[in-house]
Amino acid sequence: MPEDPGLPAGWQADSVDGDAPAEVERLTELLRAHERAARGWASGSEEDVLVEVHGLETRENVVVRDDTGTIRAWGSVHDRAEGRMLYVHIVDRTLADDVATRCSDVLFAWAEAQARQVGAERGLEVQQIDTGAFADDERQHAWLERAGFTCVRTWWQMSRSVEPEEVELVAYPEAWSRDGVEFRLVRREAGGLPDEADLRAVHEVLEGAFTDHFNSAEETFQEFIHRLREDPGHRWDHWWLALVDGEPAGALVGTVSESSQGPDGSYVSYLGVLDTARGRGVAKGLLHTIIADAAARGRDRVGLEVDADSPTGADGLYTAMGWGTKYVTESWHREVPVS
Repeated sequence: MPEDPGLPAGWQADSVDGDAPAEVERLTELLRAHERAARGWASGSEEDVLVEVHGLETRENVVVRDDTGTIRAWGSVHDRAEGRMLYVHIVDRTLADDVATRCSDVLFAWAEAQARQVGAERGLEVQQIDTGAFADDERQHAWLERAGFTCVRTWWQMSRSVEPEEVELVAYPEAWSRDGVEFRLVRREAGGLPDEADLRAVHEVLEGAFTDHFNSAEETFQEFIHRLREDPGHRWDHWWLALVDGEPAGALVGTVSESSQGPDGSYVSYLGVLDTARGRGVAKGLLHTIIADAAARGRDRVGLEVDADSPTGADGLYTAMGWGTKYVTESWHREVPVS
């Protein structure tokens, strides 16, 4: 950071104390206010914040404090995979426009420096910064354009209600089969931990299924497991494999969407099917499995994200099975030269 980043007198860029409850509470407050202003409602939680501030192996954070020490802006980066660095950019919605823009500029300057460092450590010539924005957040769009970012993709955030009787969509969510395809949970060892061979099968299927998808970046098995275990909604009993002729050909990784105002929901974090298994009903079977599992757990919805520009036509399957778009997000990218 420059010696004088242009902030008001007494304001400064600083680190985050993730072990201080007041710091986490303040960051959660900023996150939820950001969501309400940009989307109309908030879903962020302290658990979401803790993932960002405690993921020390692959994440870094910075905040802007005013002259009283109150956090007014927050930036977080995550070395997601080789060549792809995720970035969170949040500025207090109560600030005057000129002060808010100064804070935004400081966060972007910091993120650019982080990108150069991450890229250098991975031996890259160019490091991508990948950040998101809600489709209707005009303030964020203006700042992103000002910082050299380009909107590259649109995502539909979809949801489907679950009825209690849908527990009968499959015989048993834990394991069932149809037309030569076997659907089952990832196996568990005697101590309760998941079977490593099954976890590696899930990773290999998803890597293979998403090779040609937008902005796909190869992720090692260790990176994959570490990242998914950080998710507050992570549960090992929400990981399914689909086997065609005895070989892993599809995988679904689900999570829990907790709610303080009603029943929890389930969420499809990943759904992938290898090209060799397309047309065998694998994707539909995996979706029926998580719907039936959600019904058995007393949940009232299943959410997922779909690429609005995907050439696979996945959105047609989701729509036909009852999913509808709840809100829209965007991916914004900037390529930063490392040297």
